[in-house]
Amino acid sequence: MTERNGTTKESAEVRPAPAGHRDDAAASLGDYRAAFHAGRLAMAVLNRDGLVLAANPAFGELVGADPEELVAATAADLTDLGADPRVWTAYREVLCGRSDRMRCTRRLKHPEGHSVWVEVTVEPLTPEPLSGEERMLLSVADISDRHDLLARLRHLQMHDPVTRLPNRALFFERLSAALEAASSEPAGTGRIGLCYLDLDGFKAVNDTLGHRVGDRLLSAVAQRLTRCAEGTADRGSGRGEHLVARLGGDEFALLVENSTGTEQVAELAQRVLDALQRPFDLAGQRLSVSASIGVVERTATGTTATGLMQAADTTLYWAKEDGKARWTLFDPERNAHRMTRQALSSTLRPAVDRGEFTLEYQPLIGLGDGRAQGVEALVRWRHPQFGTLPPNRFIALAEENGAIVELGRWVLERACHQARAWQLAHPSDQPLFVSVNVAVRQVWDSDLVADVAGILAETGLPPELLQLELTESAVMGSAGRPLQALQALSDMGVRIAIDDFGTGYSNLAYLSRLPVSVLKLDGSFVRGFRSQEHPNPADEMIVEALVALAHRLGLTVTAECVESAEQAERLRRIGCDTGQGWLYSRPVAPDRVAALFI
Repeated sequence: MTERNGTTKESAEVRPAPAGHRDDAAASLGDYRAAFHAGRLAMAVLNRDGLVLAANPAFGELVGADPEELVAATAADLTDLGADPRVWTAYREVLCGRSDRMRCTRRLKHPEGHSVWVEVTVEPLTPEPLSGEERMLLSVADISDRHDLLARLRHLQMHDPVTRLPNRALFFERLSAALEAASSEPAGTGRIGLCYLDLDGFKAVNDTLGHRVGDRLLSAVAQRLTRCAEGTADRGSGRGEHLVARLGGDEFALLVENSTGTEQVAELAQRVLDALQRPFDLAGQRLSVSASIGVVERTATGTTATGLMQAADTTLYWAKEDGKARWTLFDPERNAHRMTRQALSSTLRPAVDRGEFTLEYQPLIGLGDGRAQGVEALVRWRHPQFGTLPPNRFIALAEENGAIVELGRWVLERACHQARAWQLAHPSDQPLFVSVNVAVRQVWDSDLVADVAGILAETGLPPELLQLELTESAVMGSAGRPLQALQALSDMGVRIAIDDFGTGYSNLAYLSRLPVSVLKLDGSFVRGFRSQEHPNPADEMIVEALVALAHRLGLTVTAECVESAEQAERLRRIGCDTGQGWLYSRPVAPDRVAALFI
């Protein structure tokens, strides 16, 4: 049959090579076989089914068998290629012709008993010249020396040189693996625990005795931590010991995989505290240290390494804040409160610009005639997320981050504008004064005198209608700039009041030196007046003495937290000038203050 190009089918078929070519191919094949058998690299020729067609002596030596005996053996069994699903898949891809090469590292058992790390490579060979059979070449290279070197380098990279403990990098690697395993292993508890600690006062050791002694101390601490971990690990579970790591500086971590509950991790923390309380003898130096420990124990599902460490770090901070030399357990409610504080602190400054603050006013009533003499401006934060917040929720935060200066200036300006508006709307021989709280940081971090003078000039409010309240702890002991500022404000005609008097330093000698006009007694004294049947004579004697002292110094006295007519009457008899509290009114909006003028 003739094709369209003039050739026949027979002429297109493969025909045997001429005799000369067969001889050349056979000679070439003989050379390859000689190299195959003499090579020091372990090699085997496989068919498409992964069965050994031929193996060289080096391969036989590697697996402990005569090469002839390996013919028809399954190569994957000889080289452990089936143990790892990913390796097995890659191997089958090469056998099926869908991949040109696969390479992997395996650990084989040597016939002499020791383990050998090898690099296994499988790739196609050119088809058999005579039969056209497709074959694979499997080669196995001994990389034990290289593997050991890499292992030693990794150990150096992942361990702390001072304590020999795992370092931060290895700790996070193990932590991530433990979380993944705890979430997926049905045989485990599904929980994880962590003790995160640092040494109290370690910096003093370094500073006074030097870093060499400090390193010895860290090494000794690491040994005790390791013994504590060994003593509490569940040896019966077959899960190994707890991981002890040095995260840096004087910070250590003890990881409890598959923890059985809070009690187990708390027990470990207590063992650590007890162990570290024993003195350390270091080359003639006897040192005593303590540690603060944050303890976290929770379900692994839904927990991330970062989240766990953040919780541990927060709890460690609580342990230090609570007095050091103790362990503290993570408390979700306390953490939520901390997160709320952080959220409030970070949004304080922008909140002033956004107009989220407002003022309410509480009257100050004369105990003699029952008439309103003034009002105290009280700031509120209309937070978009947390609702209306009273001052005790954010004033301390504002003082910490410095926002109190800007906020205080806004309160002062707004209160003065409002007091001037009342004065104009309700002319009187005795107009209401407005009392504004001032933080000590406003005195230090701003020009309070210039701010007050500017606001009074802008609003037209007479200075005698402004009262500034500072806490006793801020006023007592004032010297230098604060005292000069208070004196300048007093000279300007502004009243100065000491708020919460009786709870701070109570250094009465300062009263004669400070430009103070008013003492506001802390509400804790007034609460002792609550019951006529069971009065507190000590409170009454203290208040009576303070009132008498204040009057002799030319000061007026305001009693806070007056809640009953009985309290008001007893305070009037003692001689208090004004009262403030829920008996008269809760803090109200500016438009409701108008009723006080009637």
